Amino acid sequence: MSLDKYKQKRDFTKTAEPKAGLSKDRNKMIFVIQKHDASRLHYDFRLEMGGVLKSWAVPKGPSLDPKIKHLAMMVEDHPFDYRNFEGLIPEGEYGGGTVIVWDQGWYETIEDIKGKKAQEKYLLAELKKGSVKMRLHGEKLNGEFALVKTKGMGDNAWLLIKHDDEFATKKDVTKQDKSILSGKTIEVMEKSGDKVWKSGKEQKISVKDKAVAKQIEEGEKKTKKKAEADDADQFLKDAPKSSIFENIKPMLATLVDAPFDDKEWQYEVKWDGYRALAFLNKGKVELLSRNQKSFNDRFYPITSILKSWKQDVVLDGEILVLNDNGISNFGALQNWRSEADGELIFYVFDILWYKGKDLTGLSLIERQAILNQILPKDDDRIRISKVFDASGIDFFAAAERMGLEGIMAKRKSSSYVIDSRSKDWLKVKISKRQEVIIAGFTKNKDTSKSFSSLILAVYENKVLSYAGKVGTGFSDAAQRDMVKLFKPFVTDKSPFKVAPDVNKRSRFQSKQPDAEIIWMEPQLVCEVAYTEITSDGVFRHPSFQGMREDKKAKDVTRDKAIETTDIVEQDTEAISEKKKTTDHHASAIKPPKTTIPKTLLNPKDETQVRKINGKEIKFTHLSKVYWPDDGVTKRDMFNYYYQVSDFILPYLKDRPQSLNRFPGGIKGKSFYQKDVRGKAPDWAKTFPYSTSDGEPKEYLLGDDQATLLWMASLGCIEINPWFSRSESPDYPDYCVIDLDPDKQSFNQVIEVALTVKKILDSIDVPSFPKTSGSTGIHIYIPMGAKYTYDQTQLFARIVVGLVHDLLPDLTTLERKISSRKGKMYLDFLQNRPGATIAGPYSLRPKPGATVSMPLDWKEVKAGLKMQDFTIFNAIERLKRKGDLFKGVLGKGIDLEQAIKKAQKKYPSAANL
Repeated sequence: MSLDKYKQKRDFTKTAEPKAGLSKDRNKMIFVIQKHDASRLHYDFRLEMGGVLKSWAVPKGPSLDPKIKHLAMMVEDHPFDYRNFEGLIPEGEYGGGTVIVWDQGWYETIEDIKGKKAQEKYLLAELKKGSVKMRLHGEKLNGEFALVKTKGMGDNAWLLIKHDDEFATKKDVTKQDKSILSGKTIEVMEKSGDKVWKSGKEQKISVKDKAVAKQIEEGEKKTKKKAEADDADQFLKDAPKSSIFENIKPMLATLVDAPFDDKEWQYEVKWDGYRALAFLNKGKVELLSRNQKSFNDRFYPITSILKSWKQDVVLDGEILVLNDNGISNFGALQNWRSEADGELIFYVFDILWYKGKDLTGLSLIERQAILNQILPKDDDRIRISKVFDASGIDFFAAAERMGLEGIMAKRKSSSYVIDSRSKDWLKVKISKRQEVIIAGFTKNKDTSKSFSSLILAVYENKVLSYAGKVGTGFSDAAQRDMVKLFKPFVTDKSPFKVAPDVNKRSRFQSKQPDAEIIWMEPQLVCEVAYTEITSDGVFRHPSFQGMREDKKAKDVTRDKAIETTDIVEQDTEAISEKKKTTDHHASAIKPPKTTIPKTLLNPKDETQVRKINGKEIKFTHLSKVYWPDDGVTKRDMFNYYYQVSDFILPYLKDRPQSLNRFPGGIKGKSFYQKDVRGKAPDWAKTFPYSTSDGEPKEYLLGDDQATLLWMASLGCIEINPWFSRSESPDYPDYCVIDLDPDKQSFNQVIEVALTVKKILDSIDVPSFPKTSGSTGIHIYIPMGAKYTYDQTQLFARIVVGLVHDLLPDLTTLERKISSRKGKMYLDFLQNRPGATIAGPYSLRPKPGATVSMPLDWKEVKAGLKMQDFTIFNAIERLKRKGDLFKGVLGKGIDLEQAIKKAQKKYPSAANL
């Protein structure tokens, strides 16, 4: 094949385009598509055939939709080496402009022809006939295509057509706009000035050029962001002025029977939660359900975040509880009472009003531009619901694979219509679920359950209609709570015009005992999942999902899906790419961040029952103030120990506890309790042990979160574990030196602590300091349960003796307070069986609600204060620093070696 025309049109002293080249591959024919921005943007479709690249210019680019036929103008043959050309063709030269390699791969005949030469021969013959059919294997294009010569449009006019196969789709493949060689777009290539080919030779992209391209791309991103911000500003200017909305209900979606593809629509996840409107104005926040019921107290963490924003705005969204995979869990939301029950998320998907501007008349696209611009992103618990401007059919398939409830389709141009069900917003369900009215319940004879099943109803043409019964999906505890909720609505009269035969046996049942029927006024709403609806309107295999306190009974009608084609002109032949992974759509959901749990108890109810480690614990008198000067309540104490449990429990597990109880708070009477025989819950682990007085006792073991919180419920403000564990009660895990000041300042305590560290460092003994939470510092030395209390006490005595030698005017070893003469006591006698001090992370019954806080030795310096660590800031510190005390439970020291080193370095140690 001749390249004469190609060479005649080019001056190779001015352009980097290659002159020639031959394929060395004996087995496969290559194809390449180059995106070319010359006088007009087009795509050059090239097929290796007869030693050259047969070429067609396709103005609109390739399409994957079999119904679309794009014009392809045949141009001169190009040399084989042109397949990798991308860069700049100088202005004034033929084809002047920018070129990138948009796609590349190999191709074959559709017909079963063996060998490259035979295929080329066949294709050249077909080319003469005006019809070339091929199967492409590229990075962007795959499957069967055809080039067909047209009549009446000139000698060079052809059509590029996609065959209907598994790769056919309505997706616009040209949106994939980067080079497969350099990763650059046309715009980046044009600005960077890079050329892959220079002087007919292939060149690697220089580091400098890559840096330039990256700068350009970053600049484009910033430009795009600025443009979006400018658009949002303009949309706000165009919006009419208005006072903030009041007493409004949200826009609702219409149920349709199938997903669809349409460029005028965009898609979102259908979240499984409570719809909520958030009204923020002049520092006040109202979080309301779709029926104007306040969620302020119920979902207090979201309210608290919104209050911190200082915004004047009305938002529309959905409140959810997410599981570990980022999927919403309606049952968890319905039972949510505090952050112990799961992470609340408020997914925001629309904005109605902002700073005196009514935004409802703007298009959805415009409203979302404003929302993205103004919504703070400093807390992951409030998120913008991700929008997919893509294939609705593909998104629905991905949502189904991810286990979502369904998808939403929203017309991009739609305005927001308050208190209206619109056909501009559509919902497509994956799972079959329905809100239903509870019209009563049944109770079988000889059952111990609160009820056997719920009687279900919906409104049809404003008439209450029977919809069956549901008898699964609730626990015994949930049933007990529900019966309490039912009591005000119980009535002697059936709410139906004609009472249904609730005890009627179905054809699948051989026997069914008659059950007592308790009717109710049709006021309460729940949600059920089901498999299908029978011809007489009864749900088959229903399962209770939860109460719907956010919806009114009078609004509950049977869901009837409208055919999608009644609203959208759907292409029923559109094929979803089922084989593709959900990676593209996975960003629709995002699991909650792994964080320290926030609160166990909500801020409102005085008595609350929580299930901890599968055990129910009752918390009462939650507003009782335990630290009067600081306003810290029992509720605050419980929440603290719940949050800190992962940090404190390693130092409590298997350890007997001395319970120091303050039932009246820090200013009330307190007492110690060691024996819990007959008083601890059945599930609590205990340890029988006879103390030095010979009296047998049952000590509580601090094994888990439930035990920790049960201790707190007794008024144990501080937690006092043994130094040893129940499996080795005479062998402590650590040795403790307790610095107990009298009239000394805390800076002097720090001076003594650093002296202890200096001595321990000199004999290669690790140590870990913590504040006592009162006036002193505790220094822990790991022992690894290898030595007795007497041995560890001896070592502590050696260390404090050396400290006293260095600081005789400041310290004392006298245990009796009267003998100390105002000096700081170096307490080593705590190292004995049954003795305790406040454990790490324990609260203290002291003003300020201080915490016994582990420290990094770098923090132990002048200026450190006990009040630096309190119930108010401890959790934030732990988020930043983690557990600094882990080494205490690590490998113990070699005590014999440590004592030998001390005696060798400090001669006086031999006499201690």
